[in-house]
Amino acid sequence: MSRDLLRSGWKALESFTSDQSRGVPMPEVQPMFHGEPIVLPDTRPDSFSVSLGDAVARRASRRAFLPEPLELAELAFLLRSVSGVRQVIKRQGGGVVTLRAAPSAGARHPLDTLIAVFDVNGLKPGLYRYMPLNDSLDFTGRVPSPAEMTSACLGQEFCGSSSVVFIWTAVPYRTEWRYGPVSSKLIALDAGHACQNLYLAVEATGAGTCAIGAYDQELSDAMCGLDGTDEFVVYMAPVGKVRKAGS
Repeated sequence: MSRDLLRSGWKALESFTSDQSRGVPMPEVQPMFHGEPIVLPDTRPDSFSVSLGDAVARRASRRAFLPEPLELAELAFLLRSVSGVRQVIKRQGGGVVTLRAAPSAGARHPLDTLIAVFDVNGLKPGLYRYMPLNDSLDFTGRVPSPAEMTSACLGQEFCGSSSVVFIWTAVPYRTEWRYGPVSSKLIALDAGHACQNLYLAVEATGAGTCAIGAYDQELSDAMCGLDGTDEFVVYMAPVGKVRKAGS
């Protein structure tokens, strides 16, 4: 077992010349749309409210979901909690930097959020990509089945019985452009930040989630239509309604 990924590794940057320092253009913040943007509904800041103390106290991995749909407004709230853009900063040398709901090393945000929708009111089943700059969804043209999702998650059946599965993919070069040899660790840390935001946010929607680190890489990448090199799946989390305590 290699433990190097867990170490700082920062000394490697002393002899590293980044593409950023070479003047190579910064990679795009998000890919191009496949089709027409699907606009998400507005949600007031107080539409979904739970105290931070309660959210932390109730946080748990939940693997049993009710046969109830998620509302589109609830999904929009969760997406914004995970990947929502709070500020766009234009760089002098071109491109933009985004500040978002979850932190990212150097504000590089190498993760994209895809969602496999199975049961969401107001949204057809299928695989969508969240486009943070536009706060909208882009339909990928793919429609994974619950059985396909279960297989991709190594037989974990609750993944296919959820309303939606959050799928985080990594576009490594967004981070490598600046941080080169230490990028892998930074990207992994970013994934943890995003998923923890989801764990806390679902508590305000009557839903639950469970982080999935055990999945079939090749099946997952193929399901999402990814090349497995310049973009690939790194983390998943099914979301569905859960029974409230005492009910």
